[in-house]
Amino acid sequence: MSEATDGAAGRPGSDERERRIEKLALLRQAGIDPYPARSDVTHSALQVVEAFAAAEAGAGTGEHPASEVAVRTAGRLTSIRVMGKASFAHLVDGTGKVQIYIRQDEVGEKSYDRFIKLVDLGDIIGVAGAVFRTRTGEITVRVGQWSLLAKTLRPLPEKWHGLTDVEVRYRQRYLDLLTNERARKTFIVRTRLVSAIRRYLDERGFLEVETPVLQPIYGGAAARPFVTFHNELGANLFLRISDELYLKRLIIGGLDRVYEIGHDFRNEGVSTRHHPEFTMLEVYQAYADYNDMMRLTEELYFAVAQEVLGTGKITFGGNEIDLTPPWRRVSMRDAILEKTGIDIQQANTLPALRQEIASHGLTVEPKHNWGKQVEELFDATVEPGLIQPTFVLDHPVEISPLAKRRADTPELVERFEFWIAGQESGNAFSELNDPIDQRSRFENQGQQQKAGDEEAHPMDEDWIRALEHGMPPTGGLGIGIDRMAMLFTDNTSIREVILFPALRSKAGE
Repeated sequence: MSEATDGAAGRPGSDERERRIEKLALLRQAGIDPYPARSDVTHSALQVVEAFAAAEAGAGTGEHPASEVAVRTAGRLTSIRVMGKASFAHLVDGTGKVQIYIRQDEVGEKSYDRFIKLVDLGDIIGVAGAVFRTRTGEITVRVGQWSLLAKTLRPLPEKWHGLTDVEVRYRQRYLDLLTNERARKTFIVRTRLVSAIRRYLDERGFLEVETPVLQPIYGGAAARPFVTFHNELGANLFLRISDELYLKRLIIGGLDRVYEIGHDFRNEGVSTRHHPEFTMLEVYQAYADYNDMMRLTEELYFAVAQEVLGTGKITFGGNEIDLTPPWRRVSMRDAILEKTGIDIQQANTLPALRQEIASHGLTVEPKHNWGKQVEELFDATVEPGLIQPTFVLDHPVEISPLAKRRADTPELVERFEFWIAGQESGNAFSELNDPIDQRSRFENQGQQQKAGDEEAHPMDEDWIRALEHGMPPTGGLGIGIDRMAMLFTDNTSIREVILFPALRSKAGE
């Protein structure tokens, strides 16, 4: 069997599947289990290479000769070159690739015949033998024994092109991971990123906790929820849109530093930056404010980049992003003023702001209150230019119902969002801990909801009751893990960093 005539490059579709099913039947007729329960593996592909290299170095000092390295390894067959009564092939596992060399006079005529006639590219096999280095210098396992571990009925994507259809890549992520090294590296970086975040926070005395995903009242953010019905309770429950209000209950309960890394759900549009199910890090620290959260954010990003990527400077979309603290800090007012010439502190009513927007010749979607209009103006004009890490401070109170007011400017709150590479990556407050003010904010949100704002925050009496027991000054921070992974892997679509993204059902499914 040559690589050119194997199923991965030969007859496609149902014909190829039928050919493999015929081979499966022949294997079973020969008394061979094509799907055994286990395999005795002593070395991964990487460990094979490392063990032989170490043995070679030892041989030079008179210790164990390299020829004594015996291994049992396994992996997916990705290439084969038949040369009569001997064949070279490659096995791939999660650690890398290793070459094998199989000869008829070593494994026996019947076993060798089965290997070249009944095994296809993509099949998973195990081999046992001694390791050597070929004349071309490649570390190779000389097969003394082989076994089939899983017979594949469908060929892998063609070797040289892999998966080029983006939708197929997302629907069949397993094939994407098998054929796309960039995809594999993306998800390895994502996993290491999350582990590094945990270490960073754990080392600073934060306690990782879990809070409810199903909630009787959704809250903690401005978003439309998913709703479901609990039969036993006879009540609607909501998939959480945020962890915030439950985590702050823990602050009230005396757990001064807490965090959660978990999934949130928002019933909103899908785009390159938005996904209905996403991963958030939320952190809350008693006796802190949004200035402390700024320092925590920039130091965490820099430390995680150093650990995972080995540098605090990364490339995204052709731009070099420098994560070295301190990051730029600018108020929302100043950022808008610098970009548009509009001073939102002077145009501090909705009619005045709309008039300023029109007089400056700007096209901005109209919103129903001043705070929402300020936010829309910012998003349309300032957001795209925020490439280097930037904290944007002091947002309107109308769009920040859970944040503490600025003492000197009560129409604004002590809140920041931070932006990297033109996208909003996180949000933080000095948390509102005045229960009277909180009730008033919720009532105002209720009025907005009646006016048609589907993302307005609902009244939460239980949260107000908790606040009335006293919450210390607290800083809170939320970071989108998916967007952080996008940044660290230079991916411009959120679907590239979510293993199994939500997709529309295909016709007939």
